Amino acid sequence: MDRRAEVLAELARHVVAVSRPHPVRVAVDGNSAAGKSTLTDELAEAVRAFTDRPVIRVGIDYFKRRADLRTAYPPGSPESYYLDSWDNEAIRDQLLMPLGPGGSRRYREAVMNLPATEAIDGPVHFASDDAILLADGVFLQRPELDSYWDLRIYLAIGFDVVLSRGIARDQEWMGDVAAAEYRYRTKYIPGEQRYVAEVRPDERADLVVDNTDFTAPVLRAGANS
Repeated sequence: MDRRAEVLAELARHVVAVSRPHPVRVAVDGNSAAGKSTLTDELAEAVRAFTDRPVIRVGIDYFKRRADLRTAYPPGSPESYYLDSWDNEAIRDQLLMPLGPGGSRRYREAVMNLPATEAIDGPVHFASDDAILLADGVFLQRPELDSYWDLRIYLAIGFDVVLSRGIARDQEWMGDVAAAEYRYRTKYIPGEQRYVAEVRPDERADLVVDNTDFTAPVLRAGANS
């Protein structure tokens, strides 16, 4: 078994070991380009290999606030990105609380399309009490959401890696390399630096994965484990 597979198997064991009388809500938190979506997809498969419990896979980017309603801060600013881009009430009320203690178990997987231009009027799903939610996104340990998670996994990479990976990944849709670098340096990275400084997610998480090397991630216990 290669190093990545070993780490995924160990993460899956930790996830399956969490016992709650309601669906277990797992956050896969991390900065831009940390590899959250890929790892969480792989983790879902690893969890399914350990248990026949239902796995709910959600991307928190489908819970953004509509772009034209983000008016509290200047467009393109780190404040707008960090404080005004995600609909934390919808994340809480339509996903996390329904799956938590006393919740209805009726939840939604998305409320907005990825460009955040149109609301999604998708179906309401019903979760069994033994289900496992695996949700990936940025800023998942912020105070508005933190108490609703049952397990927190943080993917750690340096901001130099955020910049290089982000430019390589996003330059096409952002226009070109220069436009991508500008957006990362003036919006994404400053917003995420504020989150790291204020929340200290790497210290608060139950599990931390250094995902600098995709082929050989390093797993360590967090302060809350």
